[in-house]
Amino acid sequence: MKEIKILYLDCPTGISGDMCMASLIDLGADLVAIKKELKKLPVKGYTIKTTREKRHAISGTRFKVVTKREKHHRTFKDIKELIEASLLSAEVKKLSVKIFKNLAVAEGKVHGVPHTKVHFHEVGAVDSIVDIVGVAVAVTGLGIEKVYTSPIPLGSGWVDTDHGRLPIPAPATLEVIRGVPTVPSPITMELTTPTGAVIVKTLASGHGLAPAMTVEAIGYGLGGKDFRELPNAMRAIIGTAPAPAPKKKTVKGKTPCAEQGPALEIKTNIDDMNPQVAAYLIDRLIKKGALDAYLTPVIMKKGRPGLLLTVLTDEKKKDSLSRIILTESTSIGLRYSPAKRQCLERRIIKVNTPYGTIRVKESLLDGVVVNRHPEFEDCRRAAEKHKVPLKKVMENARGVK
Repeated sequence: MKEIKILYLDCPTGISGDMCMASLIDLGADLVAIKKELKKLPVKGYTIKTTREKRHAISGTRFKVVTKREKHHRTFKDIKELIEASLLSAEVKKLSVKIFKNLAVAEGKVHGVPHTKVHFHEVGAVDSIVDIVGVAVAVTGLGIEKVYTSPIPLGSGWVDTDHGRLPIPAPATLEVIRGVPTVPSPITMELTTPTGAVIVKTLASGHGLAPAMTVEAIGYGLGGKDFRELPNAMRAIIGTAPAPAPKKKTVKGKTPCAEQGPALEIKTNIDDMNPQVAAYLIDRLIKKGALDAYLTPVIMKKGRPGLLLTVLTDEKKKDSLSRIILTESTSIGLRYSPAKRQCLERRIIKVNTPYGTIRVKESLLDGVVVNRHPEFEDCRRAAEKHKVPLKKVMENARGVK
């Protein structure tokens, strides 16, 4: 049975960008590799420091980005261009930009401006950029497929920002965390920062108790302060769990192929229809919900060549499809017969090949792949781009070397 890798973020005292980074490093994310990737960003003047410390007898990692005081702020557009101009992988770029965009949208709502015109202050600083992109690098490098979090404590009180003195949670934090379960805390200070909140909102698929999984690694990320009430630490847990059953996919308007059961066949013989109209008729029937529609060459009475039109549908679409056949073709009558069908389940996956990413349709029987068919257009474009035979691209996509 296929398994997926899960990351659970347990945040009893909130979450910030540096605490999240620290927890991922503590559970095994490669710090050397992360630093190497972060050097691909066109930003300078920072140093990453990690230390082993304790909070209430819990040992963990402290992550800190040391920077010189910056004199300017960045807009979302500035940060997006900065990330996209880097040599980071496409996956890391996409996730990093998504995190910043979610925060920009929240800030825009708070300040009443479009997200493209939002000026980041604290979050626009180099340390926050390093935190967010670093998390994207770490999560991608660890191969995480699903992220879940505990309910998030936000804290209470007041915080000093570039916008002045604001209530906790800060307006941007509260806006970005909308829809995420939160819990009260006895600690009267900011526990979840805007950076931490947007990481949770962007990465997590669900919130609550840790999901069922086989635990593989645990890491503790420590905050800068040492609280009297609770250990200022968040916990990251990586584990594996059985992959959920793949969703049934609908392809070009057809009913998902995993379905089985009764159906209806509509048939008619045609010997005097323009072939161009025949092609149009098939296309229209499929678009209107036919499960299948095809033409078979036949020899009709008096030795005349003709076509047998066969349409597979369910009872609900019988009348509408029949009307299309009778109005679009030269048929003067239809035959109906019950049918049963059994179809393989289908799914579309993406396969990395030496010629780029190719979409491949897989057919499964009892969860086992029995057929693989690369998407022709993907293969054609790859063959033309790399100037190699089309069949070579298709063989690579199928896994045939």
